[in-house]
Amino acid sequence: MAPYVTLTKHENIGYIEFFNPPHNALPPSLLAELCVLIEAAGEDAQIHVIVLKSGADRAFCAGASFHDMVAITTEAEGKAFFMGFANVINALRKCPKITIGAVQGKAVGGGVGLAASTDICFASEFALIKLSELSIGIGPFVIEPAVKRKIGNAAMAQLTLKAQTFFSAKWACEKGLYANVFETNKALNYEVDILAKELQCYNPEALLSYKKILWQGTEDWDALLESRATLSGQLVLSPKTKAYLEKYS
Repeated sequence: MAPYVTLTKHENIGYIEFFNPPHNALPPSLLAELCVLIEAAGEDAQIHVIVLKSGADRAFCAGASFHDMVAITTEAEGKAFFMGFANVINALRKCPKITIGAVQGKAVGGGVGLAASTDICFASEFALIKLSELSIGIGPFVIEPAVKRKIGNAAMAQLTLKAQTFFSAKWACEKGLYANVFETNKALNYEVDILAKELQCYNPEALLSYKKILWQGTEDWDALLESRATLSGQLVLSPKTKAYLEKYS
């Protein structure tokens, strides 16, 4: 199947789905499309709640595309590349609609950042998480504010420093990334739809007011995530990182 990002509407629910085979690593073009659809859904008066999901089977999102990362040759290109996830995180943060994450498979790097940037996130037991960035010579700097906001400093340090370890969905739920974990993806989707159908009936003004309260204290994230993207863009050009990425060239 070809890569895609889609927005479909059912009643007052907007379903945003992304897919890029084989493991849902997202290149800048798809991240840009994701931003556009999040903003479009946020502006659509007929949509009261948004569900963010992946079209893959057992991979929610493998983070940024290594193929595109290898091609970076300047700090400006590096910053622009890492702004991809920064922009999506900020789009979810500023979206005037409540967003529900449905994580049906493994989430790595930026994929963990996407899950953390939804207002509430559910997962199946297949939704293991890993922050592998330090192991390739960079760090989870862009997504760190969103992930740490959900799981706290201690768990963030554990997840970051054990960069080659997949942590279970149960662990992620205990730390606060997931609100609940289900045995099957069918059960996951069922529960996500139940909540979405409940929320679509609530007063949109009340939901928006709660969203603003929920994200209080993040008003500086536009500048913060840009500075983190600049840092990542510098580190991706370091010799050790380049040597690692050459395996994927």
